[in-house]
Amino acid sequence: MKTKMIVALIMVFSIVITACKQKEEEVEVVKIDLLNDEFPEAQQAVKMTIDSISQSVLDGDIDKLISFHAYNEKFTEFKNGEVRNNGAENEEFERNTFGSVTEVLKFDMNDMKIAVFGDVANVTLHSDFHLQFGEDLAVVNEQMSLLFLKTKNGWRIVHEHHSPLVKMEE
Repeated sequence: MKTKMIVALIMVFSIVITACKQKEEEVEVVKIDLLNDEFPEAQQAVKMTIDSISQSVLDGDIDKLISFHAYNEKFTEFKNGEVRNNGAENEEFERNTFGSVTEVLKFDMNDMKIAVFGDVANVTLHSDFHLQFGEDLAVVNEQMSLLFLKTKNGWRIVHEHHSPLVKMEE
């Protein structure tokens, strides 16, 4: 009787082990190529974030605009060839600047490219912003790079780079 029980247990374990090995073999490993894969769903999510950023500027909702930044010790910004800014300096500039806009006449982001690398996205574009500050009109034509990180709160800016856009003569 003991022998039959041992043989039965060995057979059961053999079947279980064989089934597990077959399941392991059926698992397909998907390789992600961070450099070449497009990540279209993430690109769309980043585009929706950019659209929400634009809408916050059009609505004059500065707190919403600020919420799209991930301010911490890693946050950096370059603009107009000046020394690097940190998150606090960027937030102060954005609050003061966009908080002073009396009317947004134009807020176009041209030649936008969204490159996603997993949980990081680099957005490059040419700005064509026409912002009214009381009687003064500011036209902002820049090359911009915005580096986004996917967080639990969505895609957030962790780096900005702004430089003047030099128009090529035709």
